[in-house]
Amino acid sequence: MEWTVFKLVAWTETYFKKHGVDSPRLTAEILLGFCLGIRRLDLYLQHDRPLEKQELARFKTLICRRRNHEPVAYITGEKGFFESRFQVGPGVLIPRPDTEALVTTTLDLLVKKTEKNNTILDLGTGSGAIVVSLAKAAPQNRFFAGDISAAALDTARENACREKTANIFFFQGSWFDPLTTVPFFDIIVSNPPYIPTTSITGLAPEIKKYEPVSALDGGPDGLGCIRNILASACDYLVPGGDLLVEIGYDQNSDVMAFGKTCAGYDTIACIKDMAGHDRVVHLKKKID
Repeated sequence: MEWTVFKLVAWTETYFKKHGVDSPRLTAEILLGFCLGIRRLDLYLQHDRPLEKQELARFKTLICRRRNHEPVAYITGEKGFFESRFQVGPGVLIPRPDTEALVTTTLDLLVKKTEKNNTILDLGTGSGAIVVSLAKAAPQNRFFAGDISAAALDTARENACREKTANIFFFQGSWFDPLTTVPFFDIIVSNPPYIPTTSITGLAPEIKKYEPVSALDGGPDGLGCIRNILASACDYLVPGGDLLVEIGYDQNSDVMAFGKTCAGYDTIACIKDMAGHDRVVHLKKKID
């Protein structure tokens, strides 16, 4: 049997359905396009193209990896986020569409600030998707990004280089530990781990088997890292500075309650993501 692009996509879709793979048709197209080095659109333009033996062998390997629930982003080595595509790999959290709310909210704040040369800190930067997206959209500002993972920082630096964002200083360490206590940042953003420890085992196999637990596990109630950031950020913000933290869709009331107990903030609010879920908590430091 001669395997053409059309026949192979159809067969792979059926195979993925049988093995419980999400979005089987889309996944089949993405992986075959990646295997052949062409766009998804080109699969249709070349629907009757026969595959060579080595191409079939390579595609079979990709199918097996996805059948075992390895994330597509780890197989292809990249993930789209905001207006760019970012390199990702094992040991680095895959950027989620929900997190784009953190980027758009930050950009909205920057537009409203009278001072155009602001200093922004991204805590727990991971792949660098947040800070690189911000640096591309608002290059007149200065950016700092930290992560405890050396592997994540290597990936973030590569992504910054790919996107030609030279205005980012990366550093390694746990949250604020590497920094002094002198108020310095106009905006601090973070997408910290916020999944309760006991919920990790119930996550999709793509997540619990492959993505770094350290970037997911937020402690017994999921709020350990968030509390740490909210309690400490005031020491690193200029008067009137802003803190933006991503949260789980059902954590708003608990995070807001804790935020109100933290001295130094005069307002606290929650912003929803594109799906209408509570996603970003915004706290502003008192001016006096």
